[in-house]
Amino acid sequence: MAASERPFKVLGIQQVAIGGPDKQALRRLWVDMLGLEHTGTFVSERENVDEDILAMGQGVHRVEVDLMQPLDIEKKPAVHATPLNHIGLWIDDLPKAVQWLTEQGVRFAPGGIRRGAAGYDITFLHPKANAEFPIAGEGVLVELVQAPPEVIAALR
Repeated sequence: MAASERPFKVLGIQQVAIGGPDKQALRRLWVDMLGLEHTGTFVSERENVDEDILAMGQGVHRVEVDLMQPLDIEKKPAVHATPLNHIGLWIDDLPKAVQWLTEQGVRFAPGGIRRGAAGYDITFLHPKANAEFPIAGEGVLVELVQAPPEVIAALR
């Protein structure tokens, strides 16, 4: 399919999420050693996550790095099971992207479009395909993130 037919555009990397059984060990590297700025914390029983939100870069070039540990190591989702938990991509029109990708056979994880930890609308591509939806992340969870107007203007 030609790119001109796609009703949305991936603008850039919004985030990288790293999981582990103890986010304090992750903080030693990412905050103490590499100097990333801690900008927030997100805790969700539904998502089974206790997450520190870090940032590198400024303005529209800011990339979020999320350090995640499970609230309950025995429950799903297992945010620590793969150290590189997911990658987040800025999308210029999230609803159009979801509709078009679904029509193309892309499998989405349960939950639909919802407000994410950083306050943007998000949804996830499932890491595994199935018979109904033969296109997926091939083992990688991919988060699609609605870009705010200033990011869209700067990265288009």
